[in-house]
Amino acid sequence: MVKARTKSVAKKPKAKPSAKKTKTSFPRVSVKKALRIPRAILEQNAGKSCTRQAAASYCKCKLSSTLQQEIADAIKYGYLTTDDGNLMPTALAKQVIRPGHSTDEINGLRTAFLQAPGFADVYSCYRGENLPEDQFLKNKIADEYGVEERKFSEFKEVFLESLKEAELVEEHGDVKRLKDVSDKISIAAADEKTIKKQSKAAGITSEDTCFVMQPFAPPHGDYYESVYKPAIEKAGLTPVRADAELFGTGKIIDQVCRGIKAAKVLVAELTTRNPNVFYELGLAHALMKPVVLVSSNTEDVPFDLKHIRVIYYDMTDPFWGQKLLDKVKENIVSAIERPEEAVFDMSKTER
Repeated sequence: MVKARTKSVAKKPKAKPSAKKTKTSFPRVSVKKALRIPRAILEQNAGKSCTRQAAASYCKCKLSSTLQQEIADAIKYGYLTTDDGNLMPTALAKQVIRPGHSTDEINGLRTAFLQAPGFADVYSCYRGENLPEDQFLKNKIADEYGVEERKFSEFKEVFLESLKEAELVEEHGDVKRLKDVSDKISIAAADEKTIKKQSKAAGITSEDTCFVMQPFAPPHGDYYESVYKPAIEKAGLTPVRADAELFGTGKIIDQVCRGIKAAKVLVAELTTRNPNVFYELGLAHALMKPVVLVSSNTEDVPFDLKHIRVIYYDMTDPFWGQKLLDKVKENIVSAIERPEEAVFDMSKTER
């Protein structure tokens, strides 16, 4: 009797569970609307600790799931504190509701906004810049900040409303630019450890170069040593500029082309619309290189470039140099991590 030969089937290795991204529980009401409950406790209970049921009665409503969400949002903004389940308005809430100085209210609203989950992250990323188109913004906050795509519309609505209430946004037609007020409140730029970690994750080494395209004449030419060079070095790359760093025989344009082709990322100072800068920028975009765009005003940014991230700086701000350095440093790493935000897309120029 011949025994049937059985085939041994190799077991497939179990797939490793993918790491789940932590979801961000952003506020569902704006930074001003979230003051309703703290204000009611202040006005009707002298700001003393009270139960949630009592807080609901002060607002002349029932303790519903909607009110519970509003309480949670007030806590996220830092307006309420909890003690054994009871609620009490914080010093921040009192600063906004009963300001003792002309700037207390706006500074308090900004402080509250900039400690709200999700909102603080997006502001920190785009401060001093125009908000990107919806699809880019949706991808960014879903990938990096844990905001679910299906909740994007709600996030954007409350985010924009809060920006206006905290006077953190300027509108230029349909474009919304986030004011950079990082000197007045604790919204520090990404620290050195974070940048180094991001640079390492993006595969950046000191052998990688960042080519700077800018006017050579002062004052803008002076920004290379004071702003761009240190920003690039802090991002982990070697800075290169045509007049200062490129050597060898041949025409200067040949050296420029080699520098652009060799660069991992580039920085372009668009202020004054210098023709040499725009020529070099055209070469970089034709080579599909990621470029960090910088300008001190909107008028110097051509229409075809407005869909790319642009860092705007205000020279009337006494802290503009440090703010620009920090933003350039962050955006260099971001441009390497997410080149689609910094590469010229020809499809956007169709007329």
